[in-house]
Amino acid sequence: MAGKAQSTIPAPLIAFNRDASNDALLLSVVAPMRDEEGGAYQLVVETAEALSGVAFEFIAVDDGSRDATLTELKRAQTAGLPVRVLAHEKNAGQSRAVRTGVLAARAPVIATIDGDGQNVPTDIMALYQRLMRQDASPLLAMVAGERRERLDAAAKKRASRFANWARRRILGDGAADSGCGLKVFYRDAFLRLPYFDHIHRYLPALMLREGYLVEFSGVAHRPRAHGASKYTNLGRLGVAFRDLFGVVWLKARARSPIAISELVPGEGCDMEKTEAGSAGATAKHKG
Repeated sequence: MAGKAQSTIPAPLIAFNRDASNDALLLSVVAPMRDEEGGAYQLVVETAEALSGVAFEFIAVDDGSRDATLTELKRAQTAGLPVRVLAHEKNAGQSRAVRTGVLAARAPVIATIDGDGQNVPTDIMALYQRLMRQDASPLLAMVAGERRERLDAAAKKRASRFANWARRRILGDGAADSGCGLKVFYRDAFLRLPYFDHIHRYLPALMLREGYLVEFSGVAHRPRAHGASKYTNLGRLGVAFRDLFGVVWLKARARSPIAISELVPGEGCDMEKTEAGSAGATAKHKG
């Protein structure tokens, strides 16, 4: 499924000019990894092939791996692939690894991709092009992937469907698959969001809270070919509901000024509108 979550009033101060970028790098791909031996090198190779001709960097964030993940990433560097390797001294979780990569990124646009190889790198450009299209709203900050056919164990898919249903009903963020790791967004927009562990599952709701727009686009999914999932169904469910109520609190505590005006020098008391925004949003999907 694909869709769009819309807010109602443009906000130039937080809008994005798609013609203004003169950055040497257009895109930073951030991949959190922990114990991904057997797939880390291949993911870098696949991403480089998928983004051939694009000015990008690949930022692999090793989150305290206990296997040969770092060795594979060093091999990718030795092979001349455009990969930067950041390593956490201690395991800090997927959200912290994503934030580490975003903070280190040198491009204005970020693509996140799971380090387990289940996301397909060829989908990155489709999301990037949708975000950057000329007729997009200046408030569009993120295009989030939604897995068309999830190739995981049945129990994992059932738990995920229930968690997504509950989150969507409570937060109204329009996201049918918040756990999909493949997302493309503006770095500046992400860094405006309040950080907490597991934030990666609530990015659509938090983007909308800031007055941005979010769109959703279908992406492919592959079975895990190496390693093991870092989450259990029971553990994921317990954390999901704890965090869900935290995001409900964040939304309840958000206050929008609706419009921000700046006094223009030399024009008396005339005010020039420089920002308007609304945290309220509705979700709309299209096939």
